[in-house]
Amino acid sequence: MGEAGLGPGIAPGPREAPEPEEDEAAAQGGARGGRAGPRGGIRVLKRNVKRNGSRSCLNRSRFGSRERDWLKEDVGRGCVYIYGGDSAPAASSDLRLVLCTVETPASEICDGQGGKNLFLQLHGDLVRRLEPTEKPLQIVYDYLAGLGFDDPVRMQEEAANSDLSCMIRFYSEKPCQVEQLDRILLSGVYNVRKGKTQLHKWAERLVILCGTCLIVSSVKDSHAGKMHILPLVGGKVEEMKRRQYTLAFTSAGAQAQTYHVSFETLAEYQRWHRQASTVVSMRLSMVDLSCYSLEEVPEHLFYSQDIIYLNLRHNFMRSSGPGGLDSLCRFSQLKSLNLSHNRLGEFPVSLCGISTLTELNVSCNGLHSLPSQIGKLLNLQTLWLDGNFLTSLPEEMGSLQQLSCLGLSFNNFCELPAICEKLILVDKLALAGNMLETLDLAVLNRMSHIKGVDLRLNNLKRAAADTLEGNKSVTYMDLRDNQMTDLDLSSLGSLEQLHCERNKLKELTLSGFCLRALYANSNCLTAVNIYQVPGQLTCLELSQILSCLSLRKLMVGHNRLQSLPPLAEHIPLEVLDVQHNLLTKLPEMLFVKALNLRYLNASANSLESLPSACTGEESLSMLQLLYLTNNNLTDQCIPVLVGHPSLRILHLANNHLQTFPASKLSKLEHLEELNLSGNKLKTIPTTVANCKLLHTLIAHSNEISIFPEILHLPHIQFVDLSCNELTEILIPEALPGALQELDLSGNTNLVLEHKTLDVFSHITTLKIDAKPSLTADSALSSTFWSHGVAEMAGQRNKLCVSSLALGSFAEGVEAVYGMFDGDKNEELPRLLQCTMADVLLEEVQQSDTMFMSNTFLVSHRKLGMAGQKLGSSAVLCCIRHDVADPASNFSLTVANVGTCQAVLCRSGKPLPLSKVFSLEQCSEEAKRVKEQKAIITEDNKVNGVTCCTRMLGCTYLHPWILPKPHVNFIPLTVQDELLLIGNKALWEHLSYTEAVSAVRHLHDPLAAAKKLCTLAQSYGCQDNVGAMVVCLNISEDSCTCEMHGLTLPGPGGFSSTKPATPSSSSGIASEFSSELSASEVGSEVGSTASDEHNAVSLDSGLLPRQERRCSLHPVPPSNIFQRQPSSATFSSNQSDNGLDSDDEQPVEGVMTNGSKVEVEVDIHCCKGKGLELEPLAAEYSSSAPGPEDDSGLVLIIRRQNSVNTVQRGVREKCELQKSLSTCCLYGKKLSNGSIVPLEESLNLIEVATEAPKKKTGYFAAPSQVEPEDQFVVPPDLEEEVKEQMKQHQENGADQEQKEEHAATLPEEFDTAL
Repeated sequence: MGEAGLGPGIAPGPREAPEPEEDEAAAQGGARGGRAGPRGGIRVLKRNVKRNGSRSCLNRSRFGSRERDWLKEDVGRGCVYIYGGDSAPAASSDLRLVLCTVETPASEICDGQGGKNLFLQLHGDLVRRLEPTEKPLQIVYDYLAGLGFDDPVRMQEEAANSDLSCMIRFYSEKPCQVEQLDRILLSGVYNVRKGKTQLHKWAERLVILCGTCLIVSSVKDSHAGKMHILPLVGGKVEEMKRRQYTLAFTSAGAQAQTYHVSFETLAEYQRWHRQASTVVSMRLSMVDLSCYSLEEVPEHLFYSQDIIYLNLRHNFMRSSGPGGLDSLCRFSQLKSLNLSHNRLGEFPVSLCGISTLTELNVSCNGLHSLPSQIGKLLNLQTLWLDGNFLTSLPEEMGSLQQLSCLGLSFNNFCELPAICEKLILVDKLALAGNMLETLDLAVLNRMSHIKGVDLRLNNLKRAAADTLEGNKSVTYMDLRDNQMTDLDLSSLGSLEQLHCERNKLKELTLSGFCLRALYANSNCLTAVNIYQVPGQLTCLELSQILSCLSLRKLMVGHNRLQSLPPLAEHIPLEVLDVQHNLLTKLPEMLFVKALNLRYLNASANSLESLPSACTGEESLSMLQLLYLTNNNLTDQCIPVLVGHPSLRILHLANNHLQTFPASKLSKLEHLEELNLSGNKLKTIPTTVANCKLLHTLIAHSNEISIFPEILHLPHIQFVDLSCNELTEILIPEALPGALQELDLSGNTNLVLEHKTLDVFSHITTLKIDAKPSLTADSALSSTFWSHGVAEMAGQRNKLCVSSLALGSFAEGVEAVYGMFDGDKNEELPRLLQCTMADVLLEEVQQSDTMFMSNTFLVSHRKLGMAGQKLGSSAVLCCIRHDVADPASNFSLTVANVGTCQAVLCRSGKPLPLSKVFSLEQCSEEAKRVKEQKAIITEDNKVNGVTCCTRMLGCTYLHPWILPKPHVNFIPLTVQDELLLIGNKALWEHLSYTEAVSAVRHLHDPLAAAKKLCTLAQSYGCQDNVGAMVVCLNISEDSCTCEMHGLTLPGPGGFSSTKPATPSSSSGIASEFSSELSASEVGSEVGSTASDEHNAVSLDSGLLPRQERRCSLHPVPPSNIFQRQPSSATFSSNQSDNGLDSDDEQPVEGVMTNGSKVEVEVDIHCCKGKGLELEPLAAEYSSSAPGPEDDSGLVLIIRRQNSVNTVQRGVREKCELQKSLSTCCLYGKKLSNGSIVPLEESLNLIEVATEAPKKKTGYFAAPSQVEPEDQFVVPPDLEEEVKEQMKQHQENGADQEQKEEHAATLPEEFDTAL
């Protein structure tokens, strides 16, 4: 019978730790009371220092002003959150805040907490015990610096954020993990008696049936301390007849011990008897204790003598101690042991004494050498040493004659280990990720037993062969991602498969006797020499074509081929990819000779016709997948398609088709996917109803006006008819159950009735055009930029790509666009789509230089537990003005992680703005990850998870995967036309140049985005693909010049030093509460009119602000007066006619919300438009523009009888055309945190001279007479009408003079527009 501490999976989980805010009131009460608890925070900072006996460690339960002042004094100070454990019932809180410095060791914090140890947990995963000398705050700062934070002050703030606990957390006691709780089968407090005799008394004890053991506590209700462990495997469970509901648990062996447990009910008795009987009959051979944060093996496992396989991966095992690695020799039958990722540092010599071992894994343990005693493991067959720092192997390993698998990848070997010559059973040399610079073929020739060689990710520059001796053993060689310029492997006569992608090869020489597959993409090949011509070649990926009777797969895309040579008779070709060449035609006998051809991709060529599929009446074609997108095909090619009756997928997008004959389509009965986008089709034939297997129809960007009869098809799932000319839809009574997505966006003339929408409401995804927004924000943003988004799931069941598109963002004229790709998860992209705009808005207000980088890092933190195991690529583009340089034009800031990219089209040329963070395309990142000893699998993925080296999320792969983005800043110019954003799948199949040239001529951004996705799918993309096209219009007609000053006289005065209060909805909007009176509004307007200038005293008469002019216009002379676009929300309890606002007839063009009326004025770039300024009184402003000004506009708002009226300050002969170049963001925040523009218009005054004339109400402005509104006067009434009009004009002139006289002595001003 053994006694040990509570093993893994035994102790119950910790109580949920409350957040600091929950204890704030209690902490304040304790501070006011003047006394604190024995372990709580103390009111006075100095007393806290004195009480803890240290000037660098302070225990607090909340932040106060003294704590904040103490932190601000030194960036080397900070706070650490300490989470409690289950065995701390006396603690006042499970979560404590410890103020300390970067020099404070863990031992000092433990003394202040009254504990013995401090534990560290990363990413909610493993928990390790900190050494007494380790410094927790320094660990946090190092972690934040590793993420990408470089500002010490910001790191101090981030360390104080409780959200950081999802990535790094400290515990005062080791917590119990949820996975360990699953091992507890049954537990409870029962009467227990030890032994078979009645000498012992019955006592209540905690009894646990965990795994294969019965655990009995030595004290009632004990969750820790000494536990009596009884292994049950091989033992027995018997019923006691003398005592009701009692079982006798007996262990196996000569010294078997027994425990009697008495249960209270029959149900408990039966449940325990049934479960224990199952455990007793088990024969335990495999034990998996990986990722349990263990430091020693649980004691009860040593009583299971049948253990053969023991997995201790991802723990913190110690060599010495009761259950340390030195005790593993007690397992007499152990054959397989996994100790990878245990931070061992040194190879445990005691393992060499386990002679039964046949498999040993000590990868990723920081080993620098192996002991000579390893030669004693004579039965060892598999040895994994990957991810260490080994530079050599001991000679004693030569005695391991049974070793057949040896892993040496990602170490520091500079040459092929000579000891491998003696290991004759090893058939694969795995040395990927080392430091080899020369491939010594002579050494390889001496290893005649080696068949496969993996030398990926080394520093190979050449292959050396001292002799002409051939090698007949190597059949597979992988040389990817090296630096070789020439490669001669002609001595490898048995080579069957060669990978040499992503080198710098110019010449390649091979032996073709046994060659079956050659992969040489991403090189600079000018010559490929293969002797002799391979007779067994089945796959070829390089820019040459070889005639071969065994050729089954030919990939020659992305070259400059103008024609294909004649094919051999009856060639067994199954896959032919000739996309992106210069072909004008295909071989005439292609489909006749290649009868096995099932896949043909000839997209992106110049094909005008297709070869016939048969010579006689019957076709033998087996073609199933045909991609002909982006060619010059016309209607003449349609009849040829009938010769392929087995077609399942047909792509004819972006050709010159005008019709698709109904008789031809009816014969393609096996068709499952049809893509006819980007043609000039006016209708889809009704015979499409014969394609009963059709599940996808894509026909966007055509001229289709009649909805096709596809809703009767039983298997239809996806229909895309966007960007057509549909006017109505005839739908059946019931939609097909398989229909998942219907895209009808971009059909401007389509009007759906409510009945139709009700029927479509059952579809998972319905895309239709939203109601046009008439807000000034949307109107302005549509002037500067417009966007279109397309996302297609491809052959995946779910869409893991999300987009963010805000044409009106933040305070002013700004925009944000982004794309997020979760690869195989859809949770993170949607989460980032909802939250990243809010994070960006906060970061922009804090910093003008690091806002984009911090946005990514904070978003990474806010992912919380969802970001521990999941990850997402992201790209974010922000269009805004440079706050530091008011004279600047729009600038574009782009940041990205992962494989999402943004490309700017400038003067028709692509300008990449992103950096691809993947192992294949970024050598610097591959080097970094390799130096940090990550395992890069053969499919080029970090630890077999992802090819990206920087992502948001995937925190458990830190530090290999980082969230720090690549940031690019570029000013926008008139030459900038488009901004293209896409995910990995898009840019893998489209080059930057092709993408720009494909959509540059399109005016509809939605159609452009659709086209990009269609091209990617036609070029072979089967994954999720997303594209966003932003059309830029940075021109003379879309500037954002602002006025220089504003006349605002009035009786009140304001401080010139107090900054203006920023508006929550717009940077140039002022919002007043409806509770304020008119006089209060007049007194408060100076501090809320704008957030970009300081309020000054009205005695000066001028409210100055910093002038902002676009780079398209120079700064105007001093005599030019211009007004910044602004808007204000006025409040009044009564309308202008004395009635309540609810009773008043709404004014045309005015949007009201309760008592609030939103007013927006747009006046910009008045110079050169013939406007004349009304002469103003000099006393209004000493610095106001003089009478000689020839342009500008002044609006005066005065209060008369509590009614706001706007007086005209320009002559009636001025004609100012409507402009859409000014707006502010009126946004609403959804429950998920995203920001979307409001649908309703908030414009009150678009242009002063265009506002309708209304003598009463909120404004008075002349209206322009439309031609259709003019009167037609009969001849007999002309004289009478003239007389009446003359009198009316005289009365109007008198009234205008009275108004002008009253305007010279205004009583009070509320605000100015």
